[in-house]
Amino acid sequence: MKATLKRYRAFITVALIIIILTILNKQLGFKALNIAAYSFKEMLLVIPPVFVLLGLLDVWVPRETMIKYMGEGSGLKGIVLSILIGSAAAGPLYGAFPVAAVFMKKGVKFNNVLIFIGAWSTTKIPMLLFEISSLGGKFAFTRLLVDIPGIVIMAYILSKLLSKDEIEEIYKDAELINK
Repeated sequence: MKATLKRYRAFITVALIIIILTILNKQLGFKALNIAAYSFKEMLLVIPPVFVLLGLLDVWVPRETMIKYMGEGSGLKGIVLSILIGSAAAGPLYGAFPVAAVFMKKGVKFNNVLIFIGAWSTTKIPMLLFEISSLGGKFAFTRLLVDIPGIVIMAYILSKLLSKDEIEEIYKDAELINK
């Protein structure tokens, strides 16, 4: 019971805050509930397709293939693939984390996982097309030329800041998630 309460303490705290907010100000409380319900509904529309695609990735793509193209010895090929897969992905950023966990299970290099998450969050193709149409191609491509090296540099800095043991622990946690 104590472990369950500890695990869900953030949810319980937010629920209590919303209840108190609703008691103090009904209009603001109901607005908060509507926003939470909308976000939950949006998440329900995104997560199932992501998990279907993850299941297909897990079954159809052998671990050896992922290691060959995105693993420790992949070099520039792994970086480019990470950026392309992240850029082509659809959905909000929280959809990237289950994909990253499967990548880790498949033996993808930690830097490439970080690059994939960075690319998912900043270099999506639909966002690039929107920027070209609304802000101009010069702006869109300049942003892209700044973002891509920035993502790669941040991934390498992050991987150097973490010890080998911490990275191994992250991989172990990813294994537990995928069971």
